[in-house]
Amino acid sequence: MTTTTQEHVLVVEDERHLAVGIKFNLEAEGYRVTTVADGNSALDLLDKSPQSVNLIVLDLMLPSLSGYSVCETLRAKGWDRPILILSARTLSEDRKRGFDVGANQYLTKPFDLDELLSRVRNLLSHYRSIVEPEPLITEFQFGDATIDFDTFEVSVGGTAVRMTQLEMKLLKYFVQNEGRVIPRTELLERVWGIPGHVQTRAPDQFIRRLRKAFEPDPANPQHFLTIRDAGYRFVAEPHES
Repeated sequence: MTTTTQEHVLVVEDERHLAVGIKFNLEAEGYRVTTVADGNSALDLLDKSPQSVNLIVLDLMLPSLSGYSVCETLRAKGWDRPILILSARTLSEDRKRGFDVGANQYLTKPFDLDELLSRVRNLLSHYRSIVEPEPLITEFQFGDATIDFDTFEVSVGGTAVRMTQLEMKLLKYFVQNEGRVIPRTELLERVWGIPGHVQTRAPDQFIRRLRKAFEPDPANPQHFLTIRDAGYRFVAEPHES
C-alpha cells in the first residue's frame, strides 16, 4: 500500500506577520508547516522529534537564542537536514558565519517569495536524492499499462501507444514519486527545466494527455490525480491507496 507523506518545514521567525505569510505560502505548495518564535522552542521541538522535520527556515535575530546558536547546536548533535537562514543581516561576515555554523543556504530580507519557495524545493529535493537515491526504473506496470522507459515502448490493454520524449519524462517522474503530492512548480523545474514561477499551462495539458492514454475514464481519473491547491499525485493501484 502506498502512503503519502507531507514534508515538514519548521519556520523559526519572531516576526509574526512574516511567519504567518511564509507558513501560508509553504502550505499552498503542499508542505506541512510549524512555526515557532524563538530558538529554544525550535530546539525543544527537535529534541522531542528530530526526524519529524525535513527542513528549517531560520531567522538569525531571535529572542534569547540566536539563529547562529540554533544552527550550531543542531549540527553538533548530528542533525543533518537542510537549514535555510533567512535574515536581514546582509554583511559578508554574517553570511560566512551562517555557513560556518552549518547553514545550507542564506537568503536576505526582504526576499522574493518565488526565490524562497524555489530554494526550499531545491534543498528538499537535493536532500532526498542523497538519502533516498532516485530508483532505477526501466520497466513499470499499472492498470492495463506496460511501460519500458529504455525503449519508449508503451502499451495499454495490449495496444501500442505512441509517447513523446517529454511525455515519457513526465510519466517517469510520476512513477519515481508515486504516492507523493508533487507541486506544479516542482514539475516545471524537474521535468521542463524552467523556473517554477513561470506561468504556463504545460503541466495541465500534458497530464490531460497521460489521462487520455492511460485512464479508463479520463474525466474521472484514478491514476493521475489533481490535488486542489497542492499539485498532482500518481497512484498506481487506486484500490490500495
